[in-house]
Amino acid sequence: MSNKSLITNIISLLILLIGYLTNQQIVMFCGLFAFSGALTNWLAIHMLFEKVPGLYGSGVIPARFEDFKSGIKTLMMEQFFTKENVDRFLSNEMASPAQLDIKPVIEKVDLSPTFDSLIEVIMNSSFGGMLVMMGGEEALQPLKQPFIEKMQNAISDISQQDAFKEALKDQIEQPAMFDEIRSTIEDIIDQRLNELTPQLVKEMIQKMIAAHLGWLVIWGGVFGGIIGIISALITA
Repeated sequence: MSNKSLITNIISLLILLIGYLTNQQIVMFCGLFAFSGALTNWLAIHMLFEKVPGLYGSGVIPARFEDFKSGIKTLMMEQFFTKENVDRFLSNEMASPAQLDIKPVIEKVDLSPTFDSLIEVIMNSSFGGMLVMMGGEEALQPLKQPFIEKMQNAISDISQQDAFKEALKDQIEQPAMFDEIRSTIEDIIDQRLNELTPQLVKEMIQKMIAAHLGWLVIWGGVFGGIIGIISALITA
């Protein structure tokens, strides 16, 4: 993202300088509006992950890390570990408990509600108003598939923990005791989630979507430049 943003800002600034030095109003307006659009979008993306002194609403991702943790737990307990999924899993794996693998179950679960919940948290925050000016929820839709893939990988990693597997193995001979199995799994998830910090949550989400957010800066510069040209033609 940083490369896309830097290149876009440099190009738009060069166009602005060329227009100013050559006294070409259309070129200058194009560069000015492109630079302002790219810079504004870059700042908005930066404010998602970092707290900026004096800018209310910045740092929304780390500030909402408790909501993020709660969302992961709710997702796993209400989507993955329903009675139907546990019964199906135990039936399939009963013959070979030493090779427990719930990755096929994870791949079949629809993670779209998780992404939608993250978007809702962002839009309901003080950052939502600024995001509306950049295209609102639609601007973040290209990030949906990368986010879902990263979530699947993260959940798969948790399911491969030895403690997680041992908990299932210990209970696999008593598949009817769903409540006890679910409680054990919930305790393990709580323990793992309690190890998360705001910094870790921020880094997780950055790795998921930051590279794709760079395009917001590019399009901010492009549309800003177009608006600048139109403005110059109108005022000419």
